Amino acid sequence: MKILMLGMNDPAGMMISFAQAINRYTEHTARVVSYRSMYAHDYSYDLEVPRLGDDWDEIEMLLAESDIFHFHMLLDETYQLGPFQIGDFCEGKGLLYHHHGTYDHQCFLGQQALYRERYARTGKRAIVSTPDLLQYLPMASWQPNIIPIHDPAFLPRADQLTDQAKFKVVQAPTRKWHKNTEEFVSVCDDLALQLDHFQYEVLSGFSFRECLARKRDAQASFDHMQGWFGIASLESLSHGLPTLAGLTDDVIDHIEGFTGSRGVPWRVVRNKEELHAELLTLYRDRDFAKEVGKSSRAFMEKYWTEQQVLAPLLGTYQAL
Repeated sequence: MKILMLGMNDPAGMMISFAQAINRYTEHTARVVSYRSMYAHDYSYDLEVPRLGDDWDEIEMLLAESDIFHFHMLLDETYQLGPFQIGDFCEGKGLLYHHHGTYDHQCFLGQQALYRERYARTGKRAIVSTPDLLQYLPMASWQPNIIPIHDPAFLPRADQLTDQAKFKVVQAPTRKWHKNTEEFVSVCDDLALQLDHFQYEVLSGFSFRECLARKRDAQASFDHMQGWFGIASLESLSHGLPTLAGLTDDVIDHIEGFTGSRGVPWRVVRNKEELHAELLTLYRDRDFAKEVGKSSRAFMEKYWTEQQVLAPLLGTYQAL
């Protein structure tokens, strides 16, 4: 199969990450076209419209020759791509609509009834990046996000298990207003006043690779308490860090359903009090924190490899 991923921008680098994994591990090929770059984090990219100038030949070839159009970020076949109307190239192709809990989230929520009616009426295939979105699109399926856990930038530090005086917890929120950053800072300010060598950092304004390096150097990572989990969680679990997030029971059930595991490696914190208590426990019991980190990495190696995450996506492509 030849897959063409199309998005308004690349949500947390997931289009390029899936494409790279498809090209690396399967006989299929995948390419990526992004209308713009909305992140200043230096993610890898394939074809970005602002960089094309007047050269649209490769885009025309990809539109004509691809077997699958995989749409991201509310993009669909009604859009114009430079001089081309995407809909003119759809005959005989499989179409997939991928909804993310990122930039498009608020736009999607404002029109979720329209999307739900459209997919129910047309039978078009939709997938969502986080399990919580299934409440809005019950006809969709959950496609877990992907990270290259064996890339050196995603490996635990070699000295991760050595004694370290400091205890640093980090958060890397894409949108601070939506990721409980205020609560995180409040809790950490309180703990920093009480505890020697307790540190925290809200990572913002760094490149993707620099952000990964700073997270990898921490002793714990906080995602958010919105009920689901983001790429930041998967990165930190891969780094072998205790990873805190406010997962709902329903999201935990979906994780267990996907992996076949009993239990999840996240340290579940659903409010400020639980966040405070969990960080205090990890600070005071470093051996426990290290074991949590080991279990986090082991979970990713057992259940969340690129090949395992690709399997349901490839099945969806085949069904198209």
